[in-house]
Amino acid sequence: MASPVALAHDFPFDPAYGYDAPDALLGIPAPPAPDGFDAFWRGRYARARAVDPRPVLGPVEEERDGLRIHGVTYTSVGGVRLGGWLALPAEGPVRYGFVVGHGYGGRQEPGRDLPPPLPGAAVLLPCVRGMGERGRVDGIPDVADAHVLHGIESRASYVIGDCVADLWCAASALTALVPELEPAGRPGGPRLGYLGESFGGGLGALALPWDDRFGAAQLTVPTFGNHPLRLTLPCAGSGEAVRAHHREHPGVTEVLGYFDAATAATRLTLPTLIAAALFDPSVPPPGQFAVHNALAGERELQVLTAGHFAYRGMAAEAAELEANRTRFFAERLTAAR
Repeated sequence: MASPVALAHDFPFDPAYGYDAPDALLGIPAPPAPDGFDAFWRGRYARARAVDPRPVLGPVEEERDGLRIHGVTYTSVGGVRLGGWLALPAEGPVRYGFVVGHGYGGRQEPGRDLPPPLPGAAVLLPCVRGMGERGRVDGIPDVADAHVLHGIESRASYVIGDCVADLWCAASALTALVPELEPAGRPGGPRLGYLGESFGGGLGALALPWDDRFGAAQLTVPTFGNHPLRLTLPCAGSGEAVRAHHREHPGVTEVLGYFDAATAATRLTLPTLIAAALFDPSVPPPGQFAVHNALAGERELQVLTAGHFAYRGMAAEAAELEANRTRFFAERLTAAR
């Protein structure tokens, strides 16, 4: 593993957080689970699976990379209707399915989330509640610093829990729209993959331990890892809003314990590819590595020079990650068939 590169920046803090030896990052643990952690998430998952997503597939909005891209809407917990995009192969059968979580700020278009890692894949690109034009919900802020605090007074009301449920309901919408992905159509095992970056990476770590419809995942620079440590680290991302809130409301740590991506990763057994950065002003690297270190199942790690920051060599690292992603999902999802 390479050592962090000295990158010029004007942040008033060190985006490498003093971890000048990568091996030190590999020693960061996950916080212990609070009482009732598993029951809390299993209960939320059961409620989400009971939702009829009633997906509606819109007309083709774009065609590229051998895909026809449709608008889509579906129902999530609380009766909330959300939108996004569904990309389907222009030719040939559907062989795989992917749900792709987005970063904080949402997605305004499919963009670089396509093409998928594997040919023959149906890809659902949902917008979770509050994020982006197609995820807009009355009463939920659409700005990251406010969104990350919405409902944080209790574990039952915290918006992050509902965003996780939005991903579960997205998977239900995908299998409803593409019957080939239903369990009866895949007797060899699960064929859904999950991809999530930053906010979507943290949500994925929270969602995946409880959902056996997925066979493999990639989490890139995942957030929400090791909240007790994150509360001590300044950053330029949504975590700074949580730190400020914590200074006025220290009891919020009891809520955050239920939404720790590293703690959840100790329950995550499906094969997972982690891309974690050595330098990241928005998502502190110690939290990213805490998610990787805690994974309970097969794991692979690709170390990035930086996250949420432009740097020389970024395009080459992105190409390497794309190649690793394709290989990883081809091996794991094909084996699961």
